[in-house]
Amino acid sequence: MRNIINEMKSEILEIFDYLHRHPEISWEEWKTTQFIKQQLLKEGYRVQTFADCPGVVGEIGSGALTVGLRSDMDALWQEVNGVWQANHACGHDAHMTMVLGVAKLFHRIGYKPPGKLKLLFQPAEEKGAGALKFVEKGVVDDIEFLYGVHLRPIQEVKSGYAAPAILHGAAQCIEGRIRGVAAHAARPHLGVNVIEVGSAIVQELSKIHIDPQVPASIKMTKFHAGEKSANVIPDYAEFTLDLRAQTNEAMDQLVEGLNHVVKGIAAIYDAEIELSANARIVAANPDPQAQQFMEHAIIDTLGKDKCLPPVVTSGGEDFHFYSFKKPALKTTMLGLGCDLKPGLHHPQMTFRREDLLVGIEILAKTIMETFEHFPLQGEAEGEYLAAKN
Repeated sequence: MRNIINEMKSEILEIFDYLHRHPEISWEEWKTTQFIKQQLLKEGYRVQTFADCPGVVGEIGSGALTVGLRSDMDALWQEVNGVWQANHACGHDAHMTMVLGVAKLFHRIGYKPPGKLKLLFQPAEEKGAGALKFVEKGVVDDIEFLYGVHLRPIQEVKSGYAAPAILHGAAQCIEGRIRGVAAHAARPHLGVNVIEVGSAIVQELSKIHIDPQVPASIKMTKFHAGEKSANVIPDYAEFTLDLRAQTNEAMDQLVEGLNHVVKGIAAIYDAEIELSANARIVAANPDPQAQQFMEHAIIDTLGKDKCLPPVVTSGGEDFHFYSFKKPALKTTMLGLGCDLKPGLHHPQMTFRREDLLVGIEILAKTIMETFEHFPLQGEAEGEYLAAKN
């Protein structure tokens, strides 16, 4: 297998270069969709796209067991060398390249899965909504094992190493609005200054305490109040809060604490404070069997000493919505070392592109291991189907 992958190296890197040069932000990945569709059709995959959103599902084979492999598609919108633009600074171009690489590898080696293989190219991961859209469309309804992949920063996993699971935390973005009372700056006692209210919120957030053994944070990341006139007590403000927690339970506690803080401050200042929650990212819950299959693939590819324990990270990933919404779905995500620096979401992020070949090999072996060792023959298949139904 490795020799075939090495022979594909130039083709794989060309695909990455194309995807890197043609980034598209969340819900606008239409050209990316068409490119992936054509690549899958070339390799003999059945392809499904959608009229109301970007995204591609490719599949081959049929049978009782369905295994899925998912990649995200969207780029970030950020300033690069002084220009605001779409930019692949989170590795989604690499993820698409690796999943396409698996598709091409299986075609080259003539691998016929003893079941159905589905490749999911999902939009809008950065919005925390793409996985939910695929769940809504029933894309994962027939899948038993679903695997993902994400490049890891050099601080977490170095090149030549990999982890069979990424323990992402829960994440929540909450927007707020404060309504006070406008007044002349010379008569502040006649108004309710929304900047003072916002400052009080920031101070009180630090007093929300949960179990210190569970990593968690809540902080204000945006605040806007007042306009051109400097001698007016502002009566309206908008702000954004970013919440992070390693577990879903800790996230619930943060939200409860926030609501308590906001209610108290609103009463103290006689202000109106409204909160509205955007998409919440749930914490990872990798399946032990899926993790074991991926661990075997990593060891077979890199050696036992290069297989790391699951990576704990404060970042979020909407991949984990799949198992959250479908509890019977067995999932895990490959954490691939590639000397990525200076970090994810940095506009100048770089990594060792040659490690894409390593990722392809690990993912391909994980899929083959799953089909090979999951019971599907004779009496075992009958028992499996009976339990499934």
